[in-house]
Amino acid sequence: MRFVITAGPTREPIDPVRYISNRSSGKMGYAIADAAIEAGHDVVLISGPVNLDPPRGVQLTSISTADEMYDAVHRLVRECDVLVMSAAVADYKPAKASARKIKKNEKHWSLDLIPTSDILASLSKRERHFLVVGFAAETNDVEENAKKKLRAKNCDIIVANDVSDPNCGMESDENEVTIFFKSGAPKKISRAPKKIIARELVKICENV
Repeated sequence: MRFVITAGPTREPIDPVRYISNRSSGKMGYAIADAAIEAGHDVVLISGPVNLDPPRGVQLTSISTADEMYDAVHRLVRECDVLVMSAAVADYKPAKASARKIKKNEKHWSLDLIPTSDILASLSKRERHFLVVGFAAETNDVEENAKKKLRAKNCDIIVANDVSDPNCGMESDENEVTIFFKSGAPKKISRAPKKIIARELVKICENV
């Protein structure tokens, strides 16, 4: 099988030295890429800026912004069997990035933000020949929000995790997730190293 996996954060520039981003380390996406390679699959990894070495054998596409990830996904998903959207893509970006560094002053300053393109929602819902796995990082009402995203984004699978615990999930080597499907009972994976969760998720993708 051919996997396309997104990982890490995006950076939305404010000016040449500042940007909007999030706490994603990319560890979950990189673990899934490693598990898929380990299972004998071809893997394309679309990665935002992270401090990780890509698993040996993956085809790496490095991006920085949400727009760049959008373009990369649409270009590379055409020939894949499984798309795993584990990246933490920024929901908003500055309406306009300054070409020069914005100087600090004593005046109040506000930043006008606009939504980024929704990659999952943009994927064709008709004649789609690949499995779509989304991720839902939530701080409250995890199950309700994950199920809503599963339906709204037309995913086949949603991997939900509670990121309110600073010791699990984002930036951590461990995670605790519940996997929801279009049909059938959800599967809960108790707190475990991300590499273990990644292997389980790859097995699920192989058998859906």
